[in-house]
Amino acid sequence: MSSLTHLLEFWFESAKMDQMATHREQWWIKDHNFDQRIRDDFKDLFDQAISGKLANWEETPLGCTGLVLLLDQFPRNMFRGSPRAFAYDEQARALTRNVLAKGFDQHLPMGPRLFLYLPLEHSENLQDQKDCITLMEALGDDDYLYFARKHLVIIEQFGRFPHRNDVLGRHSTPQEVMFLKEPDSSF
Repeated sequence: MSSLTHLLEFWFESAKMDQMATHREQWWIKDHNFDQRIRDDFKDLFDQAISGKLANWEETPLGCTGLVLLLDQFPRNMFRGSPRAFAYDEQARALTRNVLAKGFDQHLPMGPRLFLYLPLEHSENLQDQKDCITLMEALGDDDYLYFARKHLVIIEQFGRFPHRNDVLGRHSTPQEVMFLKEPDSSF
């Protein structure tokens, strides 16, 4: 089994496009065991991705999906609570922009497309957020669109995600402190 197939089967429960998951609870919850499994099973592959050794994956839609997972989602699991969780966001965003320019996302089912779009949702850039809304609207899933809009509102209000401030060593404004005390203010 190839590394890409293993990665896709782990994340989407299948490497076959017509059988890939579109929703999994584990994608969205904080679960130490799930995070540890990602570290154990995919840390070496992650290291290859950040060093450019998987550049050939950029040649296919599924390969790009795998790279985006390794650069955007997996660091959030592997390095939860540390600045390194966000350290590869720019790389992932650049890859997503490349995927969109090639139209690769249009060749994929909902699950992989969602994760190709998430680097834009994770971005603290307003235009990325707006572009994400457009993509999520086209994806046609109300839950995913709801969360994209929630991210956009925060960026419109603060220009950044306040829930990252402590981890990234940023000072929170009084408005951000008030916001962070609200229920469901972070992801």
